[in-house]
Parts: sequence; structure tokens; C-alpha cells
Amino acid sequence: MAVEIPRKTVLAGAGLGLAAAAVAACSGGTSKRPAGEELTSTADVPVGSGVILGDVLVTQPVAGEYKGLPAVCTHNGCLVNEIADETIYCPCHGSMFSLDGEVVAGPAERPLEPVAIHVQGESIVLGT
Repeated sequence: MAVEIPRKTVLAGAGLGLAAAAVAACSGGTSKRPAGEELTSTADVPVGSGVILGDVLVTQPVAGEYKGLPAVCTHNGCLVNEIADETIYCPCHGSMFSLDGEVVAGPAERPLEPVAIHVQGESIVLGT
């Protein structure tokens, strides 16, 4: 015997599935990369700037101090696309962050949460 499922129930279930997928895609703070993965070399990260490496970015606010941050804006989950003038820029809605991840200009309200990195020789490696 076939059971009829009301159209509203099917649409509501589909909407919940899409919402869950969107939340998962937009959550930041951690990288999907394995700990120990080499991200870049120290020579490739300019002082007062940084480099975007897919879902992670590495900055060097002051000489010898490296910061790992997610490259995903905390406002709407867009990937940041530029680091210039000691600022990280999101192209979607204009959010800006400092090189240590603090919000400089919204609409983002939350900072970019640190991603654990460390210097190993001349390499910057993911993880502690």
C-alpha cells in the first residue's frame, strides 16, 4: 500500500536539507586539510601582508609573527580574495579584517578565528 506524502512536507524537508548544507558550507575556523601539511614558505609571506592558500590564509602582521586564518568570511561564507594595505578583503559584501583576523569593517560581526599553524624551518605548516 503506497503512502501519500503531502507536497508541503516534501518541500519543507528539502528546505531543511538545503539549509543544513548551507550552514555546513559557511562555517569557518578550521581547515579540512590534514595537520602537518606544508602551506607555504616563510619567504612567500610578506611582512604587513599575507597569502591566500585556498581555504586558509597566512599573514605576517610584524616580522617573524605568522598567523593562520580561515579564508572564509564570517558574514556570509564567501572566500576572501585580497590582502592589501594590511587588510583582508571579502568581495561579497565588503567586509574587511585586520591581519590578525579582527573585523575592521562590516557587515561581518565576528572575527576570523585562528587556524593553528607553526613555522618548521623555512616552511609554514598546518597544525600545532
